[in-house]
Amino acid sequence: MSALPLSGIKILDLTRVLAGPLSAQMLADLGAEVIKIERPGGGDDARAFGPPYLKDPEGKANNNNSFYLCANRNKKSVTVNIATAEGQDIVRELARSCDVMMENYKVGDLKRYRLDYESIKAINPGIVYCSVTGFGQTGPYAPRAGYDAILQAMGGLMSVTGHIDGEPGEGPMKVGPSIVDYMTGMNTSIGILAALFHRKANGGEGQHVDVCLFDTVIASLSHWLQIYLVNGQTPPRRGTWGNGGMPAGVFRCTDGELMLVVGNDGQFQRTCAVL
Repeated sequence: MSALPLSGIKILDLTRVLAGPLSAQMLADLGAEVIKIERPGGGDDARAFGPPYLKDPEGKANNNNSFYLCANRNKKSVTVNIATAEGQDIVRELARSCDVMMENYKVGDLKRYRLDYESIKAINPGIVYCSVTGFGQTGPYAPRAGYDAILQAMGGLMSVTGHIDGEPGEGPMKVGPSIVDYMTGMNTSIGILAALFHRKANGGEGQHVDVCLFDTVIASLSHWLQIYLVNGQTPPRRGTWGNGGMPAGVFRCTDGELMLVVGNDGQFQRTCAVL
């Protein structure tokens, strides 16, 4: 069996909750060695996002709940108190030998600990340093924390999700999963992989990768936003109805619901023949 594509890549993961940890997990699945830094006592904030909690072989529940487990496989987890000088020294020493360092603290928080990009770059010029935030490094919203549901609302995703106007239960609706976190995690992985390729192709030059939830959710609405850019009209909610060929939606049948998508004229002709 051949080696995994990221074998030999070492990642220092200071991210918490979902978007950042998901990205680090993807990279770990691709073969990278991921060292996850957690807060002494409580660990990653996600460890408190239960129940359900996993039970050990003796049947006793622990702090490995379903939320934490979904984004942290294949990692080596250690506790470090980065608020202390000793903890900061430990992180810097680890970063010295890593290819990637990831963090999702509020903008400016790590600078006071000398764990920001410029400080880490000074000891490891080739490092790929990735920051995951709600609203990016600059701008009026940069200091704010970002949460998936808030970004679904602010970014317009809820505007085009939910029952059609006039139907019972009409109004904006949150997507079930934390979809903005998931998409941001994927964008984070893409950014890190691109920066690693850039480093290899450009004599070992590292980079600061900046990924945020707000950019991600805006980009995810590309075909909806294009409607507005073309005709100036805000796209309506369509419920389960599709965005292209019709009919496309949920039909209630005697034995349950059927999701039907007819994407082109040929499929429409065959659908009519079947009906």
